[in-house]
Amino acid sequence: MEKIVITGGEPLSGNIVIGGSKNAILPIMATCILTDEPLHLTNVPNLQDIETMSKVLESLGVKVDKSQIEQNKLTICYKEIDKSVAEYDLVRKMRASVLILGPLLARKKEASVSLPGGCAIGARPIDIHIDALEKLGADFTLDGGYVNCSAPHGLTGNRINLKKISVGASENIIMAASLAKGETEINNIAIEPEVIDLIKCLKSMGSEIEFIEDRKILIQGKDTLRGTAHNIIPDRIETGTYMIAGALIGKNLNIQNIEEEHIQNILNVFRELKIDFKLDGNCISLSKSDVDLGINLKTEEYPGFPTDLQAQMMVLLSKSSKPSSIIENIFENRFMHVPELNRMGAKISIEGNKSIISPSNEFIGAPVMATDLRASVSLVLAGLISSGETVINRIYHIDRGYEEIEKKISQCGGNIRRIK
Repeated sequence: MEKIVITGGEPLSGNIVIGGSKNAILPIMATCILTDEPLHLTNVPNLQDIETMSKVLESLGVKVDKSQIEQNKLTICYKEIDKSVAEYDLVRKMRASVLILGPLLARKKEASVSLPGGCAIGARPIDIHIDALEKLGADFTLDGGYVNCSAPHGLTGNRINLKKISVGASENIIMAASLAKGETEINNIAIEPEVIDLIKCLKSMGSEIEFIEDRKILIQGKDTLRGTAHNIIPDRIETGTYMIAGALIGKNLNIQNIEEEHIQNILNVFRELKIDFKLDGNCISLSKSDVDLGINLKTEEYPGFPTDLQAQMMVLLSKSSKPSSIIENIFENRFMHVPELNRMGAKISIEGNKSIISPSNEFIGAPVMATDLRASVSLVLAGLISSGETVINRIYHIDRGYEEIEKKISQCGGNIRRIK
């Protein structure tokens, strides 16, 4: 099994180019089910999750052309509908596989999807997805670990109030409603940039979607949608991760291909901590900052601070001279990285969904184990500022969401390598 080995202390300077958003492309890949014309995608990150979603789609009869994936291009076409069952062996690897449920139901009037896998972050139920699709006329049963749904007469538009803001449920119901009969009104939708990117792609495919309030949209269902070409937005979580790296150990580190509008929640925290940065178009430049302030942070739905940067932010706050706290409001059990960070010298305690981060004078390299995608990259950040050597096990988590992380860091001077 592969590992990442880091010898800490080397400053990072030079340029890091941010790739396309993992969380944006996965639902957009699922939109191919809604049309029998090709979908041409650019700025595609070459990640394990993209490979997994490709295999899920291919198992349904989708043709996925990955011949230009090294150039960050992907072409998908769902001309022949072979089946409507997404098998456990594929879906268990990635929670986002459930995003095919709405499109399959809308296009084929039936779907059977294994309950999803992915990161082991507490209970992440799909009841919000099911409740919303039932409002469009779908019937559901749960049998043998599979969610089976059908709508023999097709889906019909309705008024839907999501009981909780959910990115995945918002994406699923928006895709399904695009082929439903009549008008669908969805209240309390997620407005993450990835959801907005999905809506932009669907509109270019012919879907009629209109915002009437900040979290309320109207969708006029269509009989068919067309293919399109779409450029995936930059990954705001990758951006934030390397921004934190720059604040920790940067020396004129330039992070390129960013979308400033999407990272305001991160920039606001940096401003509160008085971390210096320079914005210039689609680039942000940072150098190591001595943090002398503590903050009380909480994760929230966008535009609040993202849960996917909570683990990385703990490393940065550990180097402050004042204590801080982070309250995790999105997922339960998302502090699994804390024991590993503490083994490296962090001083973090947990009280329910709150972490208390005390100042740490020094991080020391150690063998550590990744538990999920974002936890794993927090260990990379800790390794970069540690004395000695850090060995990170189970790095397949990193490969799900960070493209060529060791290459990007080593090109900027970091001592990081992958071994078998």
